[in-house]
Formats: sequence, C-alpha cells, structure tokens
Amino acid sequence: MGEKKLGRPTDNPKDIVLKIHLDKNTNDKLIKCSVEMQASKAEVIRQGIHKMYDGLKEK
Repeated sequence: MGEKKLGRPTDNPKDIVLKIHLDKNTNDKLIKCSVEMQASKAEVIRQGIHKMYDGLKEK
C-alpha cells in the first residue's frame, strides 16, 4: 500500500499544483481553446504562460 506508483518517465515532471479562480467567460474561453487544440486545460494554460513570458523577453 505504501509503494509509489510508477508512471510514464518524464524529463519535465509536473509536481507543482496550482489552484485558480476563473469567471465563467474566461473558463468558457479555456474550454474552447482546449477543444480546438485537442489539449488539456493545463496544457493550454502552460502554453499561454510560455507565450506571455516570451513576449516579455521581446520588450
């Protein structure tokens, strides 16, 4: 029972949990992006953070 479960090995573990509050409009946009991109909501958010960060570097 105390054994650690084995999952798919990764070079980039996602070990930080983040809880956020969204309004309905923002959540609807997130869901639409998730469906269109065929990606999880978490992946859409990660990609959005990377895009925002890359935009900061350009300034």
